Amino acid sequence: MTDKIGIDSYREGKKYDFGGGGGVSGEDGFIKEQERLLPIANVGRIMKQILPPNAKVSKEAKETMQECVSEFISFVTGEASDKCHREKRKTVNGDDICWALATLGFDNYAEQLKRYLQRYREQEGERANQHSAGNVPEGKEETSSYRGELHSSLSLGRFERCKSIW
Repeated sequence: MTDKIGIDSYREGKKYDFGGGGGVSGEDGFIKEQERLLPIANVGRIMKQILPPNAKVSKEAKETMQECVSEFISFVTGEASDKCHREKRKTVNGDDICWALATLGFDNYAEQLKRYLQRYREQEGERANQHSAGNVPEGKEETSSYRGELHSSLSLGRFERCKSIW
């Protein structure tokens, strides 16, 4: 089976129903289109973050981006999953995603994500140490600022990548 743009839709026994019809996830092995796509509200919200405050985003633009980012995530995750399968592992981790991004030619993103992952792991280790030492009052956990840093870094990386094309 191929999807509407001709990309092979079979991956590790998964089949995608792009027709919007029949299959219910799990019953006959098909994954419904709405289950394979990121929620459009989330996609629209992310798109609006980079635009000027008065800019509008059409429904068509959101749907197009929704298809693209969902396919991108599936593409990268599939590559990481193949690596795990070859190594006889069942769990895809952050390092596998970084490896897949680099393997697929997204080196700038892979490097940014590696730095984010390292900081995230350091913060999680610190948080675990604080909890075990009893230094954090219950319900008063700190939240990570690294997510914002990753977003900024990836945006800059995208700009640099586009600039190199021009």
